[in-house]
Amino acid sequence: MADPETRPTAAALVIGDEVLSGRTREGNAWHLAKTLTEIGIDLREIRVVADDREAIVEAVNALRAQVDHLFTSGGIGPTHDDITADAVAAAFGAPIGVREDARAILEAYYAAGELNEARLRMARIPEGATLILNPVSQAPGFTIGNVHVMAGVPAVFQAMLEGLRPVLKGGAPLLSWAFRVAAPEGELAAPLGALAARHPALSFGSYPFYRGGAGSTLVARGQDRAALEAAAAELRAMLAALGVSDIAETPPG
Repeated sequence: MADPETRPTAAALVIGDEVLSGRTREGNAWHLAKTLTEIGIDLREIRVVADDREAIVEAVNALRAQVDHLFTSGGIGPTHDDITADAVAAAFGAPIGVREDARAILEAYYAAGELNEARLRMARIPEGATLILNPVSQAPGFTIGNVHVMAGVPAVFQAMLEGLRPVLKGGAPLLSWAFRVAAPEGELAAPLGALAARHPALSFGSYPFYRGGAGSTLVARGQDRAALEAAAAELRAMLAALGVSDIAETPPG
């Protein structure tokens, strides 16, 4: 595996009864994983919790102690079950209330008389936090410590994450080299394991598929392009020795 000390680490905390009940298909963690891979940050864990204050507090405190960045998704809207901001404030022991800069953003967005008490809840920010701007629907998220609190609506989450990109410093990007082969996984496991043992700085995965016959996609991942190229050459030789000729390669971009 790649040296973990060369790349910052992250976790995702998805919050919402609607995700756990199946009413909402979760996609924010998937988008976050792709983005962090591009930046050079290792996503170590994805956790989902209900709209429960104590569960959120416990998860926030556990995860933020383990990683460099914790990203939360969901629970910062205007309704009574949007309790993420309060729970995160409690996790940090920070006071929370309507902040004037957040209120000003909402006042500029809503027409006169539309900023009611429910919508004003979205301007409640823990003391000491910095705002994460929301160009889609304006209601901001916030960062406190190493926790980035963002909306659950995918378009808003993605816009907030793009706004955070400049402050997320990563390590070397993770490169991957894929081989799609017409050979069942069981025939490849032993030689692939031996190859992986010869390249401890890289990680290897095997993913079976069955469309059009049994086959496997073998993926080598790492930060060092030269090491990855050497492993790819060995993979080709391994497959040739096994008599596998139907191969489609996808090298790093």
